[in-house]
Formats: sequence, C-alpha cells, structure tokens
Amino acid sequence: MPRNRKSAATKDVKGDGVPPKQRRMEEPPKDVPSPLNFDSPSSLFQSLIAPLGVEEFFRDYWEKKPLHLQRRDPALVAYCSTLFQLSDLKGLCSRGLQYPTDVNICHCVDGKRKPVARRGRVIYSELKKEFNKNRVTIQFHQPQRFKDELWRIQEQLECFFKSLVGSNVYITPQESQGLPPHYDDIEAFVLQLEGEKHWRLYQPTVPLACEYSLEQEDRIGRPTHDIVLKPGDLLYFPRGIIHQADTPAGVEYSTHLTISTYQNMSWGDFLLDVLPGFLFDSMKSDVGLREGIPRELLTVWLFSGGASRCPDTAKRLSGLLRQLADRMELGGELRSAEMQRDFVASRLPPYLQEGDDVSPAGKMPALEDTVCMRFRDHILVTVELSQERTDEPRELVVFVLHSLRNSRKTHMMGEQEEDEDDEEGQTQPGSQGLRFPISHLQALRQLQSTERLPVARLQLQLDSDKLNLAMALWSEGLLHVC
Repeated sequence: MPRNRKSAATKDVKGDGVPPKQRRMEEPPKDVPSPLNFDSPSSLFQSLIAPLGVEEFFRDYWEKKPLHLQRRDPALVAYCSTLFQLSDLKGLCSRGLQYPTDVNICHCVDGKRKPVARRGRVIYSELKKEFNKNRVTIQFHQPQRFKDELWRIQEQLECFFKSLVGSNVYITPQESQGLPPHYDDIEAFVLQLEGEKHWRLYQPTVPLACEYSLEQEDRIGRPTHDIVLKPGDLLYFPRGIIHQADTPAGVEYSTHLTISTYQNMSWGDFLLDVLPGFLFDSMKSDVGLREGIPRELLTVWLFSGGASRCPDTAKRLSGLLRQLADRMELGGELRSAEMQRDFVASRLPPYLQEGDDVSPAGKMPALEDTVCMRFRDHILVTVELSQERTDEPRELVVFVLHSLRNSRKTHMMGEQEEDEDDEEGQTQPGSQGLRFPISHLQALRQLQSTERLPVARLQLQLDSDKLNLAMALWSEGLLHVC
C-alpha cells in the first residue's frame, strides 16, 4: 500500500484560487442499487461489515483475529459484481495503463513466486492471452482511480479510519495462485466480487507486522482458517497474518478486491512523528538536554557494544528519557511533524454528487450572514511553527489544511505532483490550505464545532477580521452561507 507523499501550497488568507472539479470516469451502474449506507463514514463501515456491528468488530476482531462473513443477499452479490469485473479490463486498457505501475502479473508455483516481468503499455489482447494460456494472476493497482464507486467507498473509509485507504484487485484463473505465503503491514478487508477464492490463513510469526515479507511453506504450520469466499463474502485479517489464496478447480476465474488501511499507523510510528518536535521544544527549557555529549561518544560507545560497554552513558540517556516522559505526562504539547500533513495531502478528494463542485458556493458571506463549514471530514486545523525563512524567531501560526484539490489519479501511487506557489511566492510543506495568525484559532474551532454560526459571533476582536476569515474560507470552498 504505497503512500503518495507530496507537498503543496499553503496560501495566506488572501488566497482566491479556485480548485478544479474532479472528473468522473464512468457512468454509475444502472438498476443495481447500493446496499451500502453512505449517510456517514460510520454508517458506510457498518454496512460494509454487516451483519456484524461496529462495536463488536473493534472489540473482538480488529488487530486480533480474522473474520469471515458469509453473505448470500442477491442485492449485495449483484452490487459487488459492479465494483470490478474481468470484462472491465478491455476498456481500462484503452486508457494507456502501464506495467507495472497500473497492472502487474504474478504466478506462484509450488509455494514460490515465478517472476513474470512486464514493462511498458498494457495491451489487452496480450494480457488476456497471458491470463488464459499461462494462468497468471492479474493484479490491478488502486482501481479507485478509475472506478467511481470505489472512489466513493474508499473516500468514506478514509474519513472513518482517519488513515489512507488503498485497494488492489486480483483476478486469478482456475487452479492457479498468484502469490506465495506472505504477510502484509496493512489491515485487510477482502471482498469477493466474481467466482470463488480459496484462502488459507496461518498464525503470524510477526504479530501486527510493520513490513511485508514472504514466508516459507515449511515454517508456517497448518492453517488456522481454510475458507472459500463466494461473491458478497467479506474476509478481514490483521497485519501480520500469513495468508495465501488460489482459485479452486471448476471455477473459471476469481476476482476479489482487497481494501487496505492502517499502514504506518502504530504507536511506534506516532512516537517517531511527535518525539523529535517534543524533544526540540524540551531542550529550550532543560539545560541538561543542552549539555554536550562526551568527546568519544560517537566513535567509541556507538561502535563498541553500546550500553553493555558504557553503562554510565546508558544510564544518562535513560534518565533523560524518563524526564521527557514525565514532562509529557504533565501536559507537554505534542505536535505531529508528518503524519497529519501526509494524510491530508495524500488522501482522496471528496466524492461529489453529479453537479456538485468544490469551488466557492453561493453568495459571498457578509457580517450579518450565518455560515456553515463544507467538507468537514476533509479539513484539518493545526498549530505549527511558521515555515518562513527569516532572521526573526519563528512564531506559531494556524494552518487550515484540506484535501479538496487532491488528485484522484495519483492516489496511493507514490507519485508527486508539482507544487504550486502561494500568492507571496513561497511554497509551504503539506497539503493545500490557508495560513492564519494564532489569534484566529478560537474562531476556527468555533466553526469546526458548530453546525451554523453567525459571522458576527466569531471570536475575533475586529469585525474586519471576522469578515476576512469567512471570506478566505469561502474563497477556498470550505464555507458557505447557510
């Protein structure tokens, strides 16, 4: 599940850029109503794992053990078949798909991956021939870039998990297997779309793994789960669970969708993100952290066995870490360095109904108007040090970051788009958005927490500041007059 790390402009409150409209790729399926509930991110996830409840899922299964839901509802089966089909490949290949960026082919024989290297443009006739003759598995990367209903589903799931949500489609002919036994660093939700798929799951050798790895067949023992998925069925398993899957005899081919999330979202990842900034802030008030290290530390201690050879240094470091822990427990401020911005900058843009747009909507706000925030789930208000390069001490400012201008076509592909400059010619790291003085923080929190709010009641001293704030958010497409 590769991340799409990128930087983009953060504009001052004067910004008046108008975001482009996201383009739909296809017509919605006719006469196949969705059994999923898109009223809210929570209702969408609830309907995805039905009939199991959300509370029961997180209590009994999340990060703990696999879950297999057998579902034979004809409406659900019909809907799943519209999400992605083998027959969709012909039309998709006409859009200039590339190996191995968009499509990969793989084959597993006797528990080992057989290399099938392909480069260049994907030609449908050649891909279908390879599929039929050599019984390879077709792996389609991130189909939400092309399939509107998957965009709709995954955008809501990103709102629910507050984490990136990717997907891959796997199409495997009968009596064939694409990948050898392995484990992943993501939480996996497998939805069977066409045909049947035989899954074997095993006890993890690395519970809640933080990286992908192959496993030897003779190391993994007997399966803990031996399952055949049929259309409409859902299989969930946590990261680290060893698994392999094949299409049984008598089944022409199988198509399944793997939805993945929570990559690099562990406590360890969070500590890596917040500790450097917390340590830097603590150094300003703690002279012990600013004292110089011994002259020989870098050349002797780190290359001679560490703590076992230099107990005094290990003791000093342990004491400093305990002091940091105490300061944190007493309310020390933690600021995300990368995780927040990476999520906002890399996630899917809002899924828009026909005729909707992320451009400024309705009349411009006036002081006497009541206003509402738009796209709340796609907005992040964060307090950070100013990124301006000056000789003056950096000051805290408020950033309103959002994903309205994010590119659907590069979602989860690890590609970077060129940064745009803000109005003063400076490129700010992170997602698209606006920058305000720290004095605007309370007013922004008002807008975030209130459904409807008169502009005149914003917690700012000057009416001109209230109106400028409302106008800036309206110009960015984040606010409209109720």
